[in-house]
Amino acid sequence: MPTFTQQGEVCHISGHLNQNDVIDLWPKKTTLLAANTQVLDLSQLAFSDSAGMAFIFELVSISAKQGQILTLKAPADQVKKLIQLYDLKDFFFKEVI
Repeated sequence: MPTFTQQGEVCHISGHLNQNDVIDLWPKKTTLLAANTQVLDLSQLAFSDSAGMAFIFELVSISAKQGQILTLKAPADQVKKLIQLYDLKDFFFKEVI
């Protein structure tokens, strides 16, 4: 199960995020991030499958519906592979991909 650690406007996601975790986290999706979150830092997310990436983008979508832009930052190497595979680089800070 991943850990969500809030530090000011940045939420750090660490650990592993897979389909089973998404099932457990789905009911909490609207409460995982503080209202002032502007950045999701993925540098400590050691593993994510496609369901995990879809969940992250669901968090981005929820923020957008609330009028906030949520930027993704610093994906770990394994997560970078998924970003490249699914052509998701436009959602991340340019300097980290």
